[in-house]
Amino acid sequence: MKTILTFFLITWIPFLTHAQTSVEKWDVFELSLKGPTQGNPFAGFEFYAEFTNGSKSFRPEGFYDGDGNYKIRFMPSEEGVWKYETFSPKEALNGHKGEFTCTAPSSANNHGPVRIRNQYHFCYEDGTPFYPFGTTIYEWPYQDEQRKLATIETLKSSPFNKARFLAIPPYNNRYMEGPTKLEDFPFEGTSKENWDFSRFNPPFFRNLEEWIERMRDIGVQADLILFRPYDDGKWGFDQMDQETNKRFVRYVIARFAAYRNIWWSLANENSFIESMTDEEWDELFRLVQDKDPYQHLRSIHNAGRIYNYTHPWVTHVSLQYYIAVRVPAVTPLLRDLIKKPVVHDEINYEGDISSRWGQLSAEEMTFRFWNAYIGGGYATHGESYQHSPWISTGGTLAGDSPARIAFLKDIVESGPEEGLEPIDQYYELNMAGKAGEYYLVYFGKEQPRHWDFVLPRNEMKEGLRFKAEIIDTWNMKITPVDRVFETVRKDNYRFIDKNNGRIKLPGKPYMALRIQRIE
Repeated sequence: MKTILTFFLITWIPFLTHAQTSVEKWDVFELSLKGPTQGNPFAGFEFYAEFTNGSKSFRPEGFYDGDGNYKIRFMPSEEGVWKYETFSPKEALNGHKGEFTCTAPSSANNHGPVRIRNQYHFCYEDGTPFYPFGTTIYEWPYQDEQRKLATIETLKSSPFNKARFLAIPPYNNRYMEGPTKLEDFPFEGTSKENWDFSRFNPPFFRNLEEWIERMRDIGVQADLILFRPYDDGKWGFDQMDQETNKRFVRYVIARFAAYRNIWWSLANENSFIESMTDEEWDELFRLVQDKDPYQHLRSIHNAGRIYNYTHPWVTHVSLQYYIAVRVPAVTPLLRDLIKKPVVHDEINYEGDISSRWGQLSAEEMTFRFWNAYIGGGYATHGESYQHSPWISTGGTLAGDSPARIAFLKDIVESGPEEGLEPIDQYYELNMAGKAGEYYLVYFGKEQPRHWDFVLPRNEMKEGLRFKAEIIDTWNMKITPVDRVFETVRKDNYRFIDKNNGRIKLPGKPYMALRIQRIE
């Protein structure tokens, strides 16, 4: 009898499953299976599950997590009962059926993945507006535990709700020796001489997913950069062949797509990876689009050669073009040309390093943020101080711009729910809002001593009443103007105050006006 029982257990161990019985909407349901370890479990066969709830169906791919463990992750988008079945040519992974209950979200940070809204803006899947205020922390998941925890604590108290970082670290001596020496790399092996690009290293990816989860739990979007240059020929992760690139993309999607806070950035400074053509980037984009069941946002960050953002597989613009945010007027032009949201993901960095891209003053960083949002777009911050290299390793912020960016964020979030739109962008350089109701006028480095109350004709008529506030964007002060303005037509294009009203200004830089309609 004992022999028969032992035979039964040995025979059925590969078929044992572990899965949750309930999960919140937009959280991660995980199915774990035991399966074969012989051969190469990372390649050569299909493994996926079909999840249905009667009206919707999803087919996420599974992945091998080492030690005979196979997993499939799924993000349910509807409450109620979901049923699933696994499919694979491997007997141990095929034909597993089950169901679980999807319950209502209970977390204040759970609004679902971010989607495009009104062509040029964003919202969560439940309709809650999302206004990206990004930051860059390229290498933070590869630092010591203390610094990673410090980064999370810093993000919690910062204005930043989206963070850009690398799925593979760049070559750096500190990752080979010293206090931040890496124990795990994305592929099996220890150096360029012995990487096995056909086999992934699961502990490396478990570290990444832990910190993606930490970001999710504090409401921060993880803008994950899949490819990058920066190896200088020493690791070769930026010189992989296209088949390896595609295998890497599928593995990353299988592991991370079920996290609601994921954005896909195909590359950082993609044209610096000189071995890859635009056609190969197109192929990778289409692969992401095909394999991601949830259609997370997708873009690519350029260097000298700008990718064609009008392709249908690109959801938004992720731009590195520094002069585009030196005035507000460039962003409306980009919107009109590309017809998609524009995120200025690299506008130079506040800092004091020797490279010119890392020498912005806090005033200049804040100025560029205002220009991006007045133009109807969005922006991403970064800091590169010698004593506090936030853009590289995270940790804590040292600059003076984050507080001013938080001030701007409060203004944007209290403005039109649809987001800021350029007001008559062909003639008004510095005005955004919602025509007929809400206006932000940004003077930037100009130092006017007054502003005549003049608004474009869009959505305007006589007899509308407005209140105004003077905003000191640097000192973060808002001063109400003690009068009400009432509109009359001046000509075919403009409306003015019926009493020819004007607003007195302090004659210093970085001032703005907020003008709001009152009943």
